[in-house]
Amino acid sequence: MALEITQYLLSAQSPDAKVRNEAETTLSQFRDQNLSGFLLSLSVELANDSKPTESRRLAGIILKNSLDAKEAARKDHLVRQWVAIDISFKSQIKHSLLSTLGSSVREASHTAAQVVAKIASIEVPRKEWPELVGLLLSNMTQPDSPASLKQATLETLGYVCEEISNEDLVQDEVNAVLTAVVQGMNVTEQNSEVRLAATRALYNALDFARTNFDNEMERNYIMKVICDAALAKETEIRQAAFECLVSIASTYYEVLEPYMPRIFELTSNAVKGDEEAVALQAVEFWSSICDEELEIQDYEVPESGDSSAPHSHFIQKALPTLVPMLLETLLKQDEEQDQEDGIWNLAMAGGTCLGLVARTVGDAIVPLVMPFVEINISKTDWRSREAATYAFGSILEGPSIEKLSPMVNAGLEFLLNAMHDENSHVKDTTAWTLSRIFELLHSPATGFSVINPGNLQRILGVLLESVKDAPHVAEKVCGAIYFLAQGYEDAGPSSSLLTPYLPDILNSLITTADRSDGSYSKLRSSAYETLNEVVRCSNLSETSHIISKLLPAIMSKLEQTLNLQIVSSDDREKQGDLQASLCGVLQVLIQKLSSADETKPLILQMADQIILLFLNVFACRSSTVHEEAMLAIGALAYAVGPEFGKYMQEFYKYLEMGLQNFEEYQVCSISVGVVGDICRALDDKILPYCDGIMTLLLKDLSSGELHRSVKPPIFSCFGDIALAIGEHFEKYISYALPMMQSASEVCAQMDNSDEEMMDYGNLLRRSIFEAYSGILQGFKNSKPDLMLPHASHLVQFLELVAKDKQRDESVTKAAVAVLGDLADALGSNIKVLFKDSSFCMELLRECLQSDDDQLKETATWTQGMIGRAFSVSG
Repeated sequence: MALEITQYLLSAQSPDAKVRNEAETTLSQFRDQNLSGFLLSLSVELANDSKPTESRRLAGIILKNSLDAKEAARKDHLVRQWVAIDISFKSQIKHSLLSTLGSSVREASHTAAQVVAKIASIEVPRKEWPELVGLLLSNMTQPDSPASLKQATLETLGYVCEEISNEDLVQDEVNAVLTAVVQGMNVTEQNSEVRLAATRALYNALDFARTNFDNEMERNYIMKVICDAALAKETEIRQAAFECLVSIASTYYEVLEPYMPRIFELTSNAVKGDEEAVALQAVEFWSSICDEELEIQDYEVPESGDSSAPHSHFIQKALPTLVPMLLETLLKQDEEQDQEDGIWNLAMAGGTCLGLVARTVGDAIVPLVMPFVEINISKTDWRSREAATYAFGSILEGPSIEKLSPMVNAGLEFLLNAMHDENSHVKDTTAWTLSRIFELLHSPATGFSVINPGNLQRILGVLLESVKDAPHVAEKVCGAIYFLAQGYEDAGPSSSLLTPYLPDILNSLITTADRSDGSYSKLRSSAYETLNEVVRCSNLSETSHIISKLLPAIMSKLEQTLNLQIVSSDDREKQGDLQASLCGVLQVLIQKLSSADETKPLILQMADQIILLFLNVFACRSSTVHEEAMLAIGALAYAVGPEFGKYMQEFYKYLEMGLQNFEEYQVCSISVGVVGDICRALDDKILPYCDGIMTLLLKDLSSGELHRSVKPPIFSCFGDIALAIGEHFEKYISYALPMMQSASEVCAQMDNSDEEMMDYGNLLRRSIFEAYSGILQGFKNSKPDLMLPHASHLVQFLELVAKDKQRDESVTKAAVAVLGDLADALGSNIKVLFKDSSFCMELLRECLQSDDDQLKETATWTQGMIGRAFSVSG
């Protein structure tokens, strides 16, 4: 039975804290003692038009939050709670909600639509609310249905389609939903709110319409209705119609051909003269077409041009009219666009689309864009100069080096001069364009670069001067320096070209990071990221004396952050960000200096001071710092090797905290990686800490709260620990192996149609193999027989993975390696395991024919191990 809760809902919003807390406590008690009665009371409150808007609003919010949550474990809990409620209560709640759709109060019907969809997301896949679609559709077909009810019903249908999978409805239901939605969109529909709700509902229902889009007559009708809606007098309807076209571009690309002339006309008119919200979607349509065509081109067989998907070459065909349309958008900049993060306008959308078009058609775009660049680049109006520069920078990826190099070589000096333009927008875009040139056309290692000994001094002179400019310009200049340095990585003798300029570059970047306006627009972190890249790519044999001096300077800066006055949470955040950047620099310096015999002693002799600094940083307790400091400690452990043992006692408590940090799961993941670094550094000297570490790792694996991405690194870490402590891993076998086995069973049941799940499955499989490899190698010399009871499970898992043709190359490498480790560790015992295993030879054959030398080498070693095991008598 529903209880009267209006007063409690109103009091829970009282400005008086005492009244508010008492009401919240009462509501919580009601929920905990009688969940079904509580939810029914909320739904009755929401349904009652005579109740105050404030109490109904809160009732709706609590209802939604009782059915759904962002966090997966919490969501599972709420779903289980709902499923367990008595069916009679659930029926009353659903009846209340459906009746609320007819409410004259728009906010109440809107909330009811969302709650109905949340219940549908639980019940429809379980076949527990079969009448829902029929009930909703009857609202649309009754002749006396008010427009407000139709609007709320269409909104509900849209939300339901968003929440459920297209397999959850039978085709008759899909047909009925689409009929109702398309009728609501029709030009004959007088009420614009109904038409808007219908258009938005269609957007969510498009995934369900595969069969309907396969039928030409139905498809023609749906496309006509959408194209008509794109011309509606209401801006919101036009925007929603274009959003449908964007979705159709990616979902139904292969059937678009007959409609493209009409769509081109619609998008072209929208871009030229419609409201920005509509014009943005019109540009997005062409970006989606580019994405589809790029994907088709990626999967084409180069020799034959064959592809499983049809390639309609829409972009190529539209090029002569599409490119001028996009170039026009570049002149519609916002005055403030460089000052704010996250701003998105028509000029940016047009430039992004132009970049995608360049990648799609390659060389063909250059003659269409360069006249626009040449006409506008020197005009007195800043918008023309900025648009020309943006157009130039946008087409640098896609066309061939042969096509680009003459125009880039000719334009480079012009761009360097433009860094002194009187307008900051022009300078901002020029710096971005230079960074694109250096990213894409500066690769001495492969033999082509726009930078040469003749112009390097001039380029660096301009960049180091311009890095003093306004923060948003300086940030883009840092990007240009970043890619300029990156080009010299592994460039042999060419990398020496940068050496004479290194002190000036490093000093400029440190000065930039220290600017009082440096926290604006991410300038400080950009300066430090660029500093890291310059250090990483420098030629250490020539620059060790410069980089060695940088180490104490950065340590001193980090030490100063410990004494910053912290008054507010804002101060704490700024301190954390600065410490994170400096720990990142130290990590790169440690890695660079420890990579050569000549400079490694410097790290060894300063290790005590470095670790003390990191421990003090940990004491500040900011998670961003925790992450960067953890990574730097991993680098230090790797550099100092067994000597790291003397720091373990002090460091262990922070490692423990990191491994228990479920909230900031990246910190947990990095901490797991650091355990691996320490294992490699200490070998069996890590033994005293293993009980604690293994307990935490096993706890992490068992947790439903911890983000799943942390679980693969944990399995890999088991392998690192086993490799470090050898036979001492025996006591963990009965805990670790069942976890590995159940994870391998999860892999077998994974849904590979979802790309994200497929990537996760690959990570998980690789890490399970890495764990087995480490354990097998750890036991090989003393107790190999410990793994005999678990070997058949591993072989079954290997067979399962070998049969999967979709597997990632890293999984293949790990599988072949563990196959060799199994043969190496168990010797002649593998004969029984492998007697029916033809998959094993097939996998080896596949790897031996690979183009990857490392994979071939591993497969050859594995083949040798198996051969040796079979030749041993036994």
